[in-house]
Amino acid sequence: MTREEPSSRLAPLTDIMDAYLRRILRARVYEIAEETPLELASALSSRLGNSIYLKREDQQIVHSFKLRGAYNKMVSLSKEELERGVICSSAGNHAQGVALAAKRLGTHAVIVMPETTPELKIEAVRAHGAEIVLSGDSYSDAYERAKVLREARELVFIHPFDDPEVIAGQGTIAVEMLRQAPRDLDAIFVPIGGGGLIAGIAAYVKSIRPEIAIIGVQMRDSDAMLRSVKSGAPVELEEVGLFSDGTAVKRVGDETFALAAALVDEYVVVDTDAVCAAIRDVFEDTRSIVEPAGAMGVAAIKAYIAKTGASEKRFATITSGANMNFDRLRFVAERAEVGDTREALFAVTIPEEKGSFRRLASLIGARAITEFNYRYADRVEAHVFVGLSVRGRGEAEAIRMELEAAGLKARDLTDDELAKTHLRHLVGGRPPREVEERLFRFVFPERPGALLRFLNTMRGTFNISLFHYRNQGADYGRALVGLEVPESARGDLDEFLRALSYPYEEETENPIYRLFLR
Repeated sequence: MTREEPSSRLAPLTDIMDAYLRRILRARVYEIAEETPLELASALSSRLGNSIYLKREDQQIVHSFKLRGAYNKMVSLSKEELERGVICSSAGNHAQGVALAAKRLGTHAVIVMPETTPELKIEAVRAHGAEIVLSGDSYSDAYERAKVLREARELVFIHPFDDPEVIAGQGTIAVEMLRQAPRDLDAIFVPIGGGGLIAGIAAYVKSIRPEIAIIGVQMRDSDAMLRSVKSGAPVELEEVGLFSDGTAVKRVGDETFALAAALVDEYVVVDTDAVCAAIRDVFEDTRSIVEPAGAMGVAAIKAYIAKTGASEKRFATITSGANMNFDRLRFVAERAEVGDTREALFAVTIPEEKGSFRRLASLIGARAITEFNYRYADRVEAHVFVGLSVRGRGEAEAIRMELEAAGLKARDLTDDELAKTHLRHLVGGRPPREVEERLFRFVFPERPGALLRFLNTMRGTFNISLFHYRNQGADYGRALVGLEVPESARGDLDEFLRALSYPYEEETENPIYRLFLR
């Protein structure tokens, strides 16, 4: 920090902003980074009644804005410092930014990552020619190892966020956004991990267009910046959630805290389900899949509009990051329905008697069923796990009250983490006594009334002993059904299967069924 550019922790706010404005305007990021587009998310804008713009930092060569700050810091190093080499601790986008910047500047980079880092991320960094060091189980372990190596090998440490040059590099995004916006923006929503991105954007925007609101976005389980601002000083979290690993920071920087505390207008906190829904929103508008940290801003915009009733406003956010493993998409797709309040989950208790299933299906009516789980377990009561498509949280409560009014016990499980993560995948194990059960896999046409038709086609001579149904967005759903069929009712079963005309396969002799469900 030069004498004319004071630290934000020591100088008057006007001097701080002037200093950062100069740093941002002279940042040399375009020697390696691209000016990314600011795109209108047409479908999302139409649905929300506001203009939503996405700053497409996922289109950078490393799919993240982190390259800007890393390069701007490294290009400011002296020849002697570059000859010594650089080091950083990161398992994600900062690592790739440092590695690529080092390759471009002809210096050696050491990247310290946790031993638990997925091979996909390790190879992405190694592809840029960096030296990889794996140490410990967490980012904190990697950071401690990096500090030891920095001293032992006299390397220059490149901090992921708490450095003025890194902050200034990220601030160049704001320069582009204000120039690219077709009309004046009302607010910019910025995801926060350590705070480098929001510090840079806020420093520039509040210098040039102070009337534009800067709104910080935090995960509910990784809200170090919000807690720090409320406390008046940086605080360290004991644990952070790992779903949005790009923002899973236990302690924000001193410099980034000072800037955020002075310049950020307000904060929005989002949860995992909301971010999953936002990942889908971004995909539907751009056909790109961003990582959780890159979708947080969209989740926050949706929450802000729902809370304030804003209309015909112009909001912008930054999409960034490609650290999304393919196997995470199943989780994202499933939780997106709940996050967008398009699915509600219920536990419904019905009498264990013939006709109860049909009665429940009649009460559900034409509503689309996303899931239906049941296993015979008690002679008196049956507990059914039900997922239904809804148009909002108000409809979920109305359904619960309708079921209660019909004399059925119903509990809304939409916000129950145990139910969403585990219970919905469990059929219920073995029945309490031996039953004359036959097991079938059916393909249900995905249309309202498909379940009710199934039940209405059944004769009263056999009983449902197991039912598991799940639809994940296709034009059909798959159901696993156990039927208690006494010897005398086998002819009725054959007639039922012919009349139903749903494609099916019998699994009664499947050894897995006998191992876990009989």
